[in-house]
Amino acid sequence: MSNVNINQIRGLNAPPLLSFLDQRQVRMIDEALSALGEYGELRLVVEKGRLRFIITQKSFDALKWQPGEVEE
Repeated sequence: MSNVNINQIRGLNAPPLLSFLDQRQVRMIDEALSALGEYGELRLVVEKGRLRFIITQKSFDALKWQPGEVEE
C-alpha cells in the first residue's frame, strides 16, 4: 500500500478540521476579507452558538486619500 493510500485511510477516522464553521461560512468570510481592500475590519456576530452576521467596515488611509477617489 502506498503512503497516499495510508494517509487517505487515516483521514477517514480523523476528527473534522473545523468545529464551529462549515466550509460555506469559511468561503463567505474569505470573500468578505477580499472585498475589504487595503484597510478594513471584519466582525463575526454569534447568536445562540451560531454564526449569525458578518459585518464589514472599509477604511481609507487619510494620508493617501484624495477627494473623488472613493468608489462604492
